Amino acid sequence: MSKDAKVWLIQDLVDEVKKLKGRNLRVVQCHGVFDLLHIGHIRHFEQAKKLGDILIVTLTPDRFVNKGVGRPAFSEALRAEVIASLDCVDYVAVNQWPSAVETIKLIQPDLFAKGDEFKDGKDTIGHISQEEEAIRMVGGKVAFTTDITFSSSALINQYLANFSDDVREFLYNFGKRHSPKEITDTLKKAQGKRVLILGETIIDEYSFCEAMGKSGKEPVLATRYISTDRFGGGVLACANHLAGFVDQVDLVTFLGEGGDQEAFVRSNLKANVNPRFFYKSKSPTIVKTRFVEKYLSQKLFEVYHMNDDPLSPAEDFEFCGALSEMLPDYDVVIVADYGHGILSRRAIEILSTQSRFLAVNTQSNAGNNGFNTISKYPRADYVCLAGREYALETRDRQMKAEDMLLNVANKLNCARLVLTQGKYGCLSYCNQEGFAQVPAFATHIVDRVGAGDAVLCVTALAVAQGASPEVVAFLANVVGAEAVTILGNQRSIEKIPLLRHIECLLKHHKAEEEKRDKVRLAA
Repeated sequence: MSKDAKVWLIQDLVDEVKKLKGRNLRVVQCHGVFDLLHIGHIRHFEQAKKLGDILIVTLTPDRFVNKGVGRPAFSEALRAEVIASLDCVDYVAVNQWPSAVETIKLIQPDLFAKGDEFKDGKDTIGHISQEEEAIRMVGGKVAFTTDITFSSSALINQYLANFSDDVREFLYNFGKRHSPKEITDTLKKAQGKRVLILGETIIDEYSFCEAMGKSGKEPVLATRYISTDRFGGGVLACANHLAGFVDQVDLVTFLGEGGDQEAFVRSNLKANVNPRFFYKSKSPTIVKTRFVEKYLSQKLFEVYHMNDDPLSPAEDFEFCGALSEMLPDYDVVIVADYGHGILSRRAIEILSTQSRFLAVNTQSNAGNNGFNTISKYPRADYVCLAGREYALETRDRQMKAEDMLLNVANKLNCARLVLTQGKYGCLSYCNQEGFAQVPAFATHIVDRVGAGDAVLCVTALAVAQGASPEVVAFLANVVGAEAVTILGNQRSIEKIPLLRHIECLLKHHKAEEEKRDKVRLAA
């Protein structure tokens, strides 16, 4: 049978398996990503085939490969083609779901074969235990193969990942100091915490156009309109990021007068985000429209729809009263302060004195012209800012990064800080453990909008659990690498893909260790 004839649709394969079983043939199923086919996979398939008469291999589709930026390295069509070229494989199909559970229920194989590294039935996302339950439900069994074990992720990290030598060296050394379990457990412990996120609602609007040329009468770039996309940005994006890591997120924010844009805002929040809206008179809900040249994905200019005047005395009184009532109930309070007029001195004083754990970002943007600096908060437990925002606070662009962090730490009596440095990674500080510098992991950038918000939210949870400064900086850069591949908060950072990304990065340590052992033996 040719390799093309071996590749089937799941629905068609269901009927085919019924015919095979009708002929008393024993059907074995293997499932996985198989992103880089290696000798470990081939021997796994060969052993699985010996357990029965027919071997079916199902693949995780591209959209569910949660192994970090740039994965899968090979598309589902190419992965199916190369597996179908193996003589021991009889049928190949691309799955339609994140795990093999639904496919097992449809195909109903006699055996579901896994490598012996999965014998404990545990993995980061719980798919293995769910698959074991599914095969038992259809009257089949799980079988484990035992042979040489490799990791596609480790091999891709070692030979195909677009990382510099410095990043490779860092991952090797970091992997010796920290296990994936240590990092993933830090985030998992945050799940039951009571979390409040507070800040301005911003709707990110992307108006895509096509450049036509210079206007005939004026020195103006003329464009042709193509389409518009709108996403929940600002504190809405923060709430959605957090919702992937904790059971419930409570959100406090302001909308425009009369509930302007409220229907859109509610429709763009995850189900476990519980919003409490306040309304600012004589103001619209903030909308930031970015005009983007579609072909090159280059932003041309922005238009802000907003009124950044302070709240009225009555509005501020109501808001501050609500804060005083709410804050004692929360384990973690995160403030995403974009400097657009909703946080008065009184509100900041209440946040600083009554929050059990307070994490803050004060963003510098075109709308606040550097007036929104972190020292307006008399106290914070964790501060996460970009280098420019620290420089605005210290009023010294030439100050070393370490000195800027110490300057702000002393002003706010703040124990934990992170300075994000774009392509240079980030610097983390803890007053008990000192500094940790971690290089950037981003290899593909679509849009930087919202990346800082994602980093703030995920690292705040880790800091609140007492994570070391190096682990916090590592997390910041993994989150940042994922966030910059997202256009304008189109989607949020999710726990399972992030944990898989972390595991895949740290598999580099194992592969590098094996490589260095070979060099030592050869010497």
